[in-house]
Amino acid sequence: MPQPKQVRILYLNRHDKLERTLFRLKQGYELQFRLGPSLQGKDIHVHTNYPLDTHKFERHQFHLLNWQNTSGGDDSDKYCAIIVQMSGSFQFHFIEGNNQKESSGYIIVDPILHVGHDNQVLTLDSICAQTFLAKCLGPLDEWEDRLNVSRHSGYNMIHFTPTQTLGLSRSCYSLADQLELNPEFSRADKTFNWNDVARLVEKLKNEWKVLCITDVVYNHTAANSPWLKKHPECSYNILNSPHLKPAWLLDRALWHLSLDVAKGNYQGRGLPAYIENEHHLNIIRQIIWEDIFSKLRLWEFFQVNVDKVVAAFRNVLINGEKKKCDTKQNLKVIQDPEFKRFGCVVNMSLLLKMFVPHGNSPHEIDECCGWVFRKMEELNMERYHEVHSHQEQAVNCILGTITYERLAGHGPKLGPVTAKDPLVTRYFTYDFEEVPFEEEEPMMYLPEKAVYFMAHNGWVMGDDPLRNFAEPGSNVYIRRELICWGDSVKLRYGKKPEDCPYLWAHMQKYTEITAKVFHGVRLDNCHSTPIRVAEYMLDSARRLRPNLYVVAELFTGSEDMDNVFVTKLGISSLIREAMSAGDSHEEGRLVYRYGGMPVGSFAQLSVRPLLPKIAHALFMDVTHDNESLVQRRSAHDALPSAAIISMACCASGSTMGFDHLVPHQISVVEEERLYPKYNPNALPDSPGELSEKCGIIAGKRAINLLHRELGAESFSQVYVDQVDEDIVAVTRHSPNIHRSVVAVSRTAFRDPTYSHYKTELPTMCIPGKIEEIVLEAMTVQRETAPYKKDKDFINGLPQYTVDIREHLQLKQSRIVTAKETSKERNDYVYEINFENFPPGSVIIFQVSLDPEAQYAVGILRYHLIQFNPFYEAGSIRDLKAPPALTHAFISATASLSLSDLNMLLYRCDFEEQEDGAGCYNISNFGPLKYAGLQGFLSVLADIRPKNDLGHPLCENLRAGDWMMDFISNRLIARGGALEVIGKWFEAMFSYLKMLPRYLIPCYFDALLIGAYSVIMEVTLDRMSSFIQNGSTFVKQLALASIQMCGIGRFPALPQLSPSLKGVPYRLNYITGEKEQCCASLAAGLPHFAAGLFRCWGRDTFISLKGLLLVTGRAPEARNIILSFASTLRHGLIPNLLGHGIYARYNCRDAVWWWLQCIQDFCTLVENGEDILKCPVSRLYPTDNSPALAPGTVEQPLYEVMQEALQRHMEGVEYRERNAGPHMDTRMRDEGFNVSFGVDLETGFVFGGHRYNCGTWMDNMGESDMAQNRGIPATPRDGSAVEIIGLCKSTVRWLMNLSKKSLFPYTGVKRQLKGKEVFITYEEWDKKIQDHFEKNFFVSGDPNDPNEKYPNFVHKKNIYKDSYGASSPWCDYQLRPNFPITMVVAPELFTPEKAWKALKVVEDHLLGPLGLKTLDPDDQVYCGFYDNSVDNGNFNIAKGYNYHQGPEWVWPIGYFLRAKLHFSKMIEEKLYEDTKYLVKHVLSHHYDHLSKSPWKGLPELTNENGAYCPFSCETQAWSIAAVLDVLYEL
Repeated sequence: MPQPKQVRILYLNRHDKLERTLFRLKQGYELQFRLGPSLQGKDIHVHTNYPLDTHKFERHQFHLLNWQNTSGGDDSDKYCAIIVQMSGSFQFHFIEGNNQKESSGYIIVDPILHVGHDNQVLTLDSICAQTFLAKCLGPLDEWEDRLNVSRHSGYNMIHFTPTQTLGLSRSCYSLADQLELNPEFSRADKTFNWNDVARLVEKLKNEWKVLCITDVVYNHTAANSPWLKKHPECSYNILNSPHLKPAWLLDRALWHLSLDVAKGNYQGRGLPAYIENEHHLNIIRQIIWEDIFSKLRLWEFFQVNVDKVVAAFRNVLINGEKKKCDTKQNLKVIQDPEFKRFGCVVNMSLLLKMFVPHGNSPHEIDECCGWVFRKMEELNMERYHEVHSHQEQAVNCILGTITYERLAGHGPKLGPVTAKDPLVTRYFTYDFEEVPFEEEEPMMYLPEKAVYFMAHNGWVMGDDPLRNFAEPGSNVYIRRELICWGDSVKLRYGKKPEDCPYLWAHMQKYTEITAKVFHGVRLDNCHSTPIRVAEYMLDSARRLRPNLYVVAELFTGSEDMDNVFVTKLGISSLIREAMSAGDSHEEGRLVYRYGGMPVGSFAQLSVRPLLPKIAHALFMDVTHDNESLVQRRSAHDALPSAAIISMACCASGSTMGFDHLVPHQISVVEEERLYPKYNPNALPDSPGELSEKCGIIAGKRAINLLHRELGAESFSQVYVDQVDEDIVAVTRHSPNIHRSVVAVSRTAFRDPTYSHYKTELPTMCIPGKIEEIVLEAMTVQRETAPYKKDKDFINGLPQYTVDIREHLQLKQSRIVTAKETSKERNDYVYEINFENFPPGSVIIFQVSLDPEAQYAVGILRYHLIQFNPFYEAGSIRDLKAPPALTHAFISATASLSLSDLNMLLYRCDFEEQEDGAGCYNISNFGPLKYAGLQGFLSVLADIRPKNDLGHPLCENLRAGDWMMDFISNRLIARGGALEVIGKWFEAMFSYLKMLPRYLIPCYFDALLIGAYSVIMEVTLDRMSSFIQNGSTFVKQLALASIQMCGIGRFPALPQLSPSLKGVPYRLNYITGEKEQCCASLAAGLPHFAAGLFRCWGRDTFISLKGLLLVTGRAPEARNIILSFASTLRHGLIPNLLGHGIYARYNCRDAVWWWLQCIQDFCTLVENGEDILKCPVSRLYPTDNSPALAPGTVEQPLYEVMQEALQRHMEGVEYRERNAGPHMDTRMRDEGFNVSFGVDLETGFVFGGHRYNCGTWMDNMGESDMAQNRGIPATPRDGSAVEIIGLCKSTVRWLMNLSKKSLFPYTGVKRQLKGKEVFITYEEWDKKIQDHFEKNFFVSGDPNDPNEKYPNFVHKKNIYKDSYGASSPWCDYQLRPNFPITMVVAPELFTPEKAWKALKVVEDHLLGPLGLKTLDPDDQVYCGFYDNSVDNGNFNIAKGYNYHQGPEWVWPIGYFLRAKLHFSKMIEEKLYEDTKYLVKHVLSHHYDHLSKSPWKGLPELTNENGAYCPFSCETQAWSIAAVLDVLYEL
């Protein structure tokens, strides 16, 4: 079965700093760039230098990627992609519009390595590399015999130090000729060349299955390189780098000091040639300060000639012409670029501005020149102090070097000072005849000589690796901070090939030779190699060998800085040193750090975000730069530490000499002996020969072969256990076949010959069934002659070897005994007792699951194949499947209704409590957001990418089966289609429960993810084509209709007419009688989810279009409309529905939203007008009638609608039933009085008064302390702007319906002066049309004849929030309500005025997710809602400011729809720009929705999008309003 394509998604965001972020991909992966929230809705262009149409890579050639999936209304699925098919480093960047580059980053694509004639893939984690010093291999025709040691030690990669001609120092890394094979590899009668090396390398690859890599050294060349003499411009010399002159002069002075000390010239001052103590160091310090610095006067190179400057100043004062200059800059010394003594200058123009004589007399000019003289002296003194600080550091560094080289116990103890071993290493070459020091300074100014005074290379401790320490601006050389390699010259490339053509061309040839011959390169001294040079050279190499393996050693001091080199150069593996570990605990930590995922990790999705990674490691037990492990630790530690390192899930490596226990560092400079050859019969002390019996070679072979096998077979999970201070257990686990290898090593960081180790060792437990002991090995001593350093061959300690036994049964072990301590639920656990496990020992177990668990996991994987073919590996066909599993899961979902899906996926705690249960509660975490699957998946979505196996949810799963039982039992108890799903889960969980506990979280996640993916397909298939074809954002929003729309234990809606067809029924859970079970909409979760407070008229009908009509759920929408129709009373529908019986008729706007929804139903649903004739069973046919049984009084819907309009036209006044504090403790008595009507002149609906609040801004004060109880914060009495819009929309629609004979009424009646008058809908419509804008638009013109209260205007070019309020200033408050009218009745607005008003909303009210409910400039504005605060502040106590500033989400939908509508009317370009704005605004909602565990949008946020803990976490109208926008887009 084909595996799913691997896709990684990189989300781009403004101001991302990705240059130091490491993104790694494998070849064949698809990389998608998607826009993050900060860029959605922007004109973004992504460019990459990954070659699109050709395999030729050009680093500086970028291509524009084309966007895909751009047809939707948002940018959530918009992406551009590349499929990576070649290895290396590739850059990308993005720009907005025509702006500069916004942000950039790199992706690294791993190479694919092949070995053998059949080109087997060698994975990077399978690499076992061994380093050889090439110069110690002898003639090329002897290499095979010597390299055979590596082959028989189990290595599959050989790293050669450079194979080119070496310099005079004989250092492996000081090359005299980069293009020539080292002539030492030839014989007198046989000359070998690169072709011979290439043939050998190819043979090793094909026959031995061993790859070969070598170093490339770009940073320096040997000081005696012949080509350097011809091309000295390739070096940093004091001709092309004159800033080094003072450092060169100091270097020469120190050289002469060395000669004088060596000759005994300072004997009289107490300084012998043999430096032995601190006293001698103090004498050297004194000599340098008194004899050298005082004589050199280095500060003069950084100072001005005071007399010369003053003279020039005087001359200009008298005769010269003054030039303009920037007087804001400070006067400072300008360094002489040639670095001559007193060659520095100052800005004369600035000097003339700063120092002005009082007059032109000679005395006044002299006085002014005196001021300048003193200023110059002051500046020179500053430079003197700067140089003095350099000199202080130089002395400290000089003495530090002398201390290390001659006094320190861990140093080389060089002995007496000589010309060969001077006091300090020279920093510069000097190839001329020695002359007295006094004669050397003039040589600096002779170009023919200065060009050969070349700076040596080295490294600087703690320096910035991105800074070239030899360039101007660096003081490393004069401060003597360089740890110098006196045999090599630092190369000066410049910034591009044109700066030093010969050097770039020479090194490119060197690189190409290397790439043709070898399979990979190690970048020597990578941290000091100019990145642009390494990029250029590696590009050349990859053109010849596309799958070049690149390794490097970095000493940058930080992972962040490492990434700069790794990302730009495409480094495949970074060398990591195990010798940096000071104890076994740290060594184990490094294994965990550099290799693998935790055991029991979650299976990651094939399409997932691209996450940053750490650099792949080549983890080495010892490098050729490290001192010998025998010196640093003990010979006994070689085997256990090698085993620990080889168990890391990364490449591993070593250095030739480690395995046969060479007791000293094999110096890359001084070592001239040859490596031994392989001879299977060699004795421990055979000169020049090695066998598997030598050192730990036999153990290393077994360990390396195991490492290779684990890497090849994807044992990708790692667990490190510190058993005690010396014992480390490392587990490698295969997530496919669930086998493990456990290596237990007892380290010997201290020599057990001389150090005490415990004899009583702790037991350890190994879960699972131990199949075999892969190997057990001990480091043992044998009787041999003592070690003696061989003069011809690199030999090791002969007295140590490995006692190794492989593939044993437990009972055959000589090291451990084991007993099975637990077999509960098929969990085998072995208790391991260490009977004979001395330091230097290793035992490795192969562990499997017990047979029943292995069978169960195979069956489980078989059933998971239907979700992901990844699980085919290790699967076992289920021949005895329980009935629930005999068919694919999708068949179990066939009978699910959308209401069933609400139960399956969602239902918050309050909804579940209605059924006597609740959401699942996790210890140390709390209850989940939902009882359905989404509750679990929301938490798993955070756990999975991070493999957070310590999360309380995972702990809960490992501790018991409660979570699984909760899921299955809850569904089974529901019966019907949900029971089928519950039985499926129960059956799957029965297998899951048989697994070891550590595996349950990952398979639980896989099971839920698989089932959820199918459920999503089923859910979306039952929705509208808009949803099915919509973006991810649209689909996620649409799921909220499942989230909010459900059926509780008790019917929330009044019953529909018995004669109505298509009504769902069920059996009552108590009586068993048939009852209606229509789905209802919750206003918001968790606060408005169940019981009396679930359904609200206003919330329902603001939400209904987006959640039910746009999603294609017309039957549910119809039933809700008709159900609310049955409750009509006083011409209103209730706000709080209360099952219809406990309804409150205290809102003026809900009926208009209901009428708007009927209009939307007729418009959006096929044959939607049929709803007008549907029977409505009236609950209250008259205002005073009791609640009637369904079917008692029935009317078609159109009559109920007509009644609502008729009652409004007539005008209504009433007092709420059951009025009083028992019904509403917050309300004043006057607040229960309700009135509304229609102004016949304007056609405006009006109503309310100062003590009640009949619109959506309905917060009533409740604080006695603040004295706001019973006072509405926002009464909005009079004519609220959105009600006028909704009324206009309804009247216009009914006018048109009646003209088409689809509505039997043409108008309404009204008593006027005792007579009944008939007002047609056409007349009503015209009245509103004629009066709206002149009464609502705030022009800001004081002479506007329509403006009654010009003094209340504080924002112009807006529309009033209301008209005719009892407090007139409230009409003029800027609030987010008029955009609602713009959407439902856009004909009321002049487009240009509307656009200006919307701009004011955008500038003042727009927040990240919602609109501020009040102008921030308003005196009562407060953007933070806190319902718990009860203080004396009238405006905020007990959440009084609920609608006085906090940013509500649902109005933003109407604002955006209004913007779209009017921009399209005004201008096409404006419309396109507005679409970008809309997409950008909605990106924040997508981001919130994706991250929210509730998978919804909140009711409101605090100021600027801040989280509000008192808000509903997911609100129906918030989601619906956003979905409406996307529908229109």
